[in-house]
Order: sequence, then C-alpha cells, then structure tokens
Amino acid sequence: NNLIYAAIITGSLDMIKDIVEGDEMDMCEGMERMAEGFRSEGREEGILVGRVEGKLEEKQNTLLMQLRCKLGDLSKETENTIRSSTMEKLNKLTVSIFDIQSENDVLKLIH
Repeated sequence: NNLIYAAIITGSLDMIKDIVEGDEMDMCEGMERMAEGFRSEGREEGILVGRVEGKLEEKQNTLLMQLRCKLGDLSKETENTIRSSTMEKLNKLTVSIFDIQSENDVLKLIH
C-alpha cells in the first residue's frame, strides 16, 4: 500500500502497473523501480531536447556560412540575431536566401 501511495503522490501510477494485485514488493524495490522510471523518462526527454538543439545549431551554422559566402563578413548584430532566432525564422531566411542582397535584408526577414 505504501508503494501505491507513493506512486499516487508522485504521479507515477503507470510505473507500478506490472505489480499483480496481491503481490507483495519490498518498499525499497518499489521506490527503486519508480526512480529508474524517472531516470529513463529524463534520459528520453534529454535526448529529444538535444536533437532539437542540435538541428537548430546546425541550421544557424549553415545559414551563417551561406551568408558569409554571399555577403562577406557579417556584423556581430547579424550573427547574434541568427544565433538567437527560432527555427521558424531560420526556415523563413533559408527560403529567402537567394533574394538577400544585404545584412539589412537578413535582419528584416528575421525580426
């Protein structure tokens, strides 16, 4: 019962679903199962966040490289703006890359 109460309090009832009614489990074993479930969820979430951040950084680096090839050296303002832009804004810039003639064009597109 204590394990069930702990699962209710922590919102982790799904982690004790394999326990057959009437089975007994050592409280330490039950808590360790819940802890492992939390660690597993954390790892999965971390992997997803890392992938999203990696894709964003890759897009930023590619756009900066393309813009440097097209426009030459970029100002810190333009570089910082691109580095702090969302994926949506970077995608908009990517689609318009052939229309860009100056850093002002870049800043107008992503502001």
